[in-house]
Amino acid sequence: MHALLILDIQVGLIHGPETPWRSAALFGTLNMLMHQAREAGAPIFLARHVGPAGSPIAPDSPLTKIAPELQLRGDEIVFEKRRPSAFEHTDLAASLQSRGIDGIVVTGMKTQYCVDSTCRAARGLGFDAVLIADGHTCSDTPLLSAETIVAHHNATLAGPFCRVLPASEWHFD
Repeated sequence: MHALLILDIQVGLIHGPETPWRSAALFGTLNMLMHQAREAGAPIFLARHVGPAGSPIAPDSPLTKIAPELQLRGDEIVFEKRRPSAFEHTDLAASLQSRGIDGIVVTGMKTQYCVDSTCRAARGLGFDAVLIADGHTCSDTPLLSAETIVAHHNATLAGPFCRVLPASEWHFD
């Protein structure tokens, strides 16, 4: 069985000064995937990237709250992370294993940081990682457009690190 993993869809990243590419479409995709996961009985994990107390991304900061556009029902497992990989210094792997989960469906942001490092770590930990091609995003950088970053990571991660599928082709076990 696969769990849905949504990375860092937080107020400060979604509604901050750098607008994520295709964010309205992303919310439609994420909400659809959450609905499908619930229908299949698959757990939903949401990661919140936080920093030290007193910083703009302190755990109690309004900027680290899950974006209200996600249709949460309270059955999600929300956890904090402090590193790009959702596995590093968290109990995500143990939580998945204790539920008999052998795969994760990776979504969220930012593509070039947390999405990338989580996909790479998942495979190394023995999980079947599936990256939803239209389920992750980032913002433009001075060198590359967000669209280019997303396309590059979809191409680079596919195969050695994960399967890459559009949301329309993914079905929970």
